[in-house]
Amino acid sequence: MPPKPWRTLSSRPVYENPWTRVREDIAEMPNGRTTIYGVIEANDCVAVLPFYDDNQVVLVRQYRYVFGENHRWEAPSGGVKPGESILEAARRELREEVGFDAQELEQLCTYYTSKSVMREVGHLFVGRGLVQVEAMPDETEFLEVGLFPFEQVLRMVIDSEIRDSMTVIAVLHAARQRQQ
Repeated sequence: MPPKPWRTLSSRPVYENPWTRVREDIAEMPNGRTTIYGVIEANDCVAVLPFYDDNQVVLVRQYRYVFGENHRWEAPSGGVKPGESILEAARRELREEVGFDAQELEQLCTYYTSKSVMREVGHLFVGRGLVQVEAMPDETEFLEVGLFPFEQVLRMVIDSEIRDSMTVIAVLHAARQRQQ
């Protein structure tokens, strides 16, 4: 029998900007007791693992403020804008960040980027049949673009050199597909 749901007794907005919202809830648990629960909300997000050819993928590297790092490679990714489909967002992010469009975008999976405090849904794609276009990064993006053999990228994931969940999951799904 599945666990009983919690009931939200009250909800109070704490903070909001164009990308993130934070709220504080008072929730009643199945045993009747209450607890405070902080929730971070973000729009859905997308990532594309773009295959340049059958054996090479295009990745980006940028400074990641939260972790204070500028040396980890990742798949082109970003948030879905209001009114934009996940497919449109995936195409936009691919064009903006690496200067390619994909003739084929195959959805790999949809998942929750965090299961407990953040409400964000990630949608992952593989891009194939890349066509060069002009890269137009957002004003906050300062990107380096690199071309890597897929096997090296898989090794980077296994060795935890690549750590962001979107890239890790996309690479592992792509590796599984290549074995079939």
